[in-house]
Amino acid sequence: MDLGLKGKRALVMGASAGLGFGIASELVREGARVAICSRSEERIRAAAANMGAALGLAADLSVPGANRQVVEQVKEALGGLDILVVNTGGPPKGSILELSDAQWQEGFQSLWMGAVEGIRAAAPGMKERRWGRIILITSSTAREPMPGLTISSGLRAGLMGLTKIVSNELAEFGVTLNAVLPGYHATERLKELGIDEARIAAQVPARRLGRPEELGALVAFLASEQAAYITGQSLVADGGFSRGF
Repeated sequence: MDLGLKGKRALVMGASAGLGFGIASELVREGARVAICSRSEERIRAAAANMGAALGLAADLSVPGANRQVVEQVKEALGGLDILVVNTGGPPKGSILELSDAQWQEGFQSLWMGAVEGIRAAAPGMKERRWGRIILITSSTAREPMPGLTISSGLRAGLMGLTKIVSNELAEFGVTLNAVLPGYHATERLKELGIDEARIAAQVPARRLGRPEELGALVAFLASEQAAYITGQSLVADGGFSRGF
């Protein structure tokens, strides 16, 4: 299927590895001109060369204003932005009494305000051209909280509400906004959290972890011409792990 992405200008945040890398690589394969960013300049340049991205930028997205600045840089370099994929690293583990105010503030900036900044920077140009795709990569913890992931579970749940309300504001201009909620995927994040991959895979109905390229394929479809009537949705990709509706 031709997704109609050839020549589209895209930015994928947090794309030097893991899910972000899988998403950006899929957009490149579909013919989009893709810019990627992450905190490490060395890693992002290597990733850009590896996947054939048009641009690799180093940026610390936990810093206020960084998301907006990256979007503006990409718009200038590529002549505009058609597809924005907001993807940030997960915050640290900890219970409500263990986590510091600083960790909460950093999580809020990275997960919440980063998304707001990115949307506000990208949406005006998309509205003007009457075409755009904004996709927030959150987590299945937004729907089914995971013990220990207190910051992630709390803040990401709010992004589903943000997705719904903002998508309604943009829909008449041909701009869609959706959230993708990944479950357990084979990335470095699982190792950082100390999760036993074999034990988790045994609990997933699909009996395996997800692959980053599979999530990339879902995001590429949501960015496509064919997905123009899909907006305001929070789509879980977890192999059937979620038990709720």
